[in-house]
Amino acid sequence: MIKRDDLKLQDEVSQIIEYLNGKRKKFNIRYKFSGTEFQKLVWQKILDIGYAEVKRYSDIAKEINKPLATRAVGNACRKNALPIIIPCHRVVSANDLGGFFGQDTEFREIKSYLINLERAYLHRPF
Repeated sequence: MIKRDDLKLQDEVSQIIEYLNGKRKKFNIRYKFSGTEFQKLVWQKILDIGYAEVKRYSDIAKEINKPLATRAVGNACRKNALPIIIPCHRVVSANDLGGFFGQDTEFREIKSYLINLERAYLHRPF
């Protein structure tokens, strides 16, 4: 029988709450990437994007030496199982925000919210 243990992820939840309250810019959460080698490469590169910074999908493609893989970078972002922690919201298209878990409007609103949240808290001391 599986037992519920709310304390198991208490530290992780606390870190996410701190991030959303502008008190955390980086996470100290242990995880293991689960995806293709290409996806893992993209996610690792996205972890290098600074707080409140954005890069284009094409920038990430060039940085991983796959300059024609812009759409594949977008697809890797869409497959990210750890949004916020692996901050795919910091990756945008050349013309607009791009997607966030797909193209649904509510997800794009979340992406915009996270970018603006980081920009608002960028210069506040912790």
